[in-house]
Amino acid sequence: MCPVGADRAGATPPVLGGVSTAKIRIENVVASTSLGKELDLQAIARALGGAEYEPEQFPGLIYRLKEPKTAILLFRSGKVVCTGAKSPENVRTAIDIVMKKIEAAGIPLKRNPEIEVQNIVATSDLGAHIDLPAVAISLGGGELEYEPEQFPGLVYRIDKPKVVVLLFGSGKIVCTGAKKPADVEQAVEKITAELKAAGLLR
Repeated sequence: MCPVGADRAGATPPVLGGVSTAKIRIENVVASTSLGKELDLQAIARALGGAEYEPEQFPGLIYRLKEPKTAILLFRSGKVVCTGAKSPENVRTAIDIVMKKIEAAGIPLKRNPEIEVQNIVATSDLGAHIDLPAVAISLGGGELEYEPEQFPGLVYRIDKPKVVVLLFGSGKIVCTGAKKPADVEQAVEKITAELKAAGLLR
């Protein structure tokens, strides 16, 4: 479980392994929670103007918010999924907004449900071109995959934190599987340190 809102907003980003975390950009946070009861999605669709609910095509109700820009998926079981957020704080805000709108229509809901971040996708840039064949040889192992004829990037699976990093020759990085922003920072720090140690990044 990852407590949402634990990371302080506006804090000066530390410099990790020569890469400032300011260069890390969160592209998508996917999180879920449970409202602890079955939901009448037809009633909620009426309460939320603009909601998309076509059960013959998709079992959940989809409600899109403009601010923060997110999509909330509500399921009859009471499960809620938020996707498209740019931070864990945005997730909490988006779910709170939707819950208040539903409650305003007279539909009672569980208060302060625990929100669990399932996945954070983030990007970063090492600021230099990377020789991926050399990386594959130097850092080779079971956790590393490089098959350029199938995929242009190098896939690096890290155990701690448990994330997958896609490294491209341009120096761009995509990190997926993180549960909190600090996981991304640690992953970028780790790969930067390993590339520098191998003489593949100045």
